[in-house]
Amino acid sequence: MCGIVGYTGAGQAAPVLLDGLSKLEYRGYDSAGIAVRDGEAEPVIVKEKGRIADLKKKIGSEDNVIGTCGIGHTRWATHGAPSETNAHPHHSDDNAVVGVHNGIIENYEEIRAKLKKKGYEFYSQTDTECIIKLVDYYYKKYQETPIEAIARAILRVRGSYALCLMFADYPGEIFCARNGSPMIIGMTGEDAFVASDVPAILNYTRHVYYIDNMEMAHLKKGGVEFFNIDGDRIEKELVEIKWDAEAAEKGGYEHFMLKEIHEQPKAVEDTIHSVVKDGNRIDLSGVGLSEEEIKKISQIYIVACGSAYHVGVSSQYVLEDLAGIPVRVELASEFRYRSMPLLQDALAIIISQSGETADSLEALRKMKASGIKTLAIVNVVGSSIAREADHVFYTLAGPEIAVATTKAYSTQLVANDLLAIEFGRVRGLLTDEEAYRLVEEVKSIPEKIATILEDKNRIQWFASKFANAHDIFFIGRGIDYATCMEGSLKCKEISYIHSEAYAAGELKHGTISLVEEGTLVIGVCTQSEVFEKTVSNMVETASRGAYLMGLTTEDNYSLEDVARFTVFVPKVDEHFSTSLAVVPLQLLGYYISLARGLDVDKPRNLAKSVTVE
Repeated sequence: MCGIVGYTGAGQAAPVLLDGLSKLEYRGYDSAGIAVRDGEAEPVIVKEKGRIADLKKKIGSEDNVIGTCGIGHTRWATHGAPSETNAHPHHSDDNAVVGVHNGIIENYEEIRAKLKKKGYEFYSQTDTECIIKLVDYYYKKYQETPIEAIARAILRVRGSYALCLMFADYPGEIFCARNGSPMIIGMTGEDAFVASDVPAILNYTRHVYYIDNMEMAHLKKGGVEFFNIDGDRIEKELVEIKWDAEAAEKGGYEHFMLKEIHEQPKAVEDTIHSVVKDGNRIDLSGVGLSEEEIKKISQIYIVACGSAYHVGVSSQYVLEDLAGIPVRVELASEFRYRSMPLLQDALAIIISQSGETADSLEALRKMKASGIKTLAIVNVVGSSIAREADHVFYTLAGPEIAVATTKAYSTQLVANDLLAIEFGRVRGLLTDEEAYRLVEEVKSIPEKIATILEDKNRIQWFASKFANAHDIFFIGRGIDYATCMEGSLKCKEISYIHSEAYAAGELKHGTISLVEEGTLVIGVCTQSEVFEKTVSNMVETASRGAYLMGLTTEDNYSLEDVARFTVFVPKVDEHFSTSLAVVPLQLLGYYISLARGLDVDKPRNLAKSVTVE
């Protein structure tokens, strides 16, 4: 949520800022703005409610905003309604300090009250205006350098922030600070860039620095310096981004979501090959987990949010069955505020696409503070969760732009499946031959996903029939229930249709009262042990007027006698069925949203990376 872009160098800033902000639209926003300085001239600030296109229209020609140093922002409203006034950039009373900010300042009201007593006036409802004017206050009071003034200010605030500032006394320079919210610095020749995510600057450089919490940066033409909270200079490692800018483009698809659904076979295959070596041997040396550590694990805690949580729900069945380790799956936003006894020989698995999910990051820190070993499953190299975890399993999904996750979810699933197989082998629950067979099954998943995608036209036809549905219920048992949770989320988050996932056996405990004539009920039936029971539950809803859709494997053709529309996926070992069963549900959500004429990639009120509570 929210996006930052900054540039200073030899070229014009405005085109770089607008291009970068366009690359960050996937993060979710409701207004946007830029501030550009031309030498010692007053900054030109242009802001607008709505999309980047509205901002570009207001600016007109990029020649209307001249200058080689600037900062830009896409805002997702937290403090204050979406409006031009509340949009970033914000400025001090005399424009001496201009800035943009991601995150939330928790004690902004206290800061605002203090600054009002010092004579400051406030024009917006935002917490961002407060922190910018606090920096201005310290800068003028103590006659300090910008770095010293920023350090004083960030010690005063509570909350999360990625902060970029321009000072009137330092033309052509940008000053940054970070705590909690992501931030990267890019360099190439005389040009320096700052952004909240890689795609914003990937057209210009593939070499970036990652700023850690409570650190600051000073950008100027041709160089960048880094500082700790004490103002001491520190050295940072320059990291090369491996994926190309083209990977973040639509590549001929109508939407990023559809493109990313079709990228799943390669993303899953790449993730498998990152740890599966010759002879179907799983090698976790890159993850950093030794066999001795695996043997000592007595409990696994999986902590995540959203779709990553659904990965955890599915993975608990696989880990418990194949590895024989008790698993607890926790919502990060709930776990971080609970006081629960934690086993010291446990392993905590933190799952996050961005590696910056605020609640998951705090849950990770809570685990580490309790002495629990942590393993991160993340998609972004150098992200906060990746840097702070004891061990890291990188998924290789590449950049995921659509707000609704697809390929990142699928790579997280397969990463957990491979962990389960290797844990089971090391702990003696699986023979080498059994582990080899299971790895073969996992390796078959990419090709089988591709097969499912070839049948997407049937799903598009079916989706068009239910574009005006009021309620959709997904039912299943065991691993199928976990699949239903993700399918339901895909539907509700991009089509805005109320949908719920229920463990099928719970229907008669109240939920079935919601079923009426024409209600769409989707039964997921890939688990042979509970197949007949789930089918029985589907029949119960049909007798109350439900329209049934069935989702099962190719050998269960009897489901066609029950459901009015049935989707078949290829057979795979039932432990790994979610990897296949979820794909038709992703397509269903996509096509329902498309039929309703909605913005598939940027659903209302949602953001790609939730970096605040």
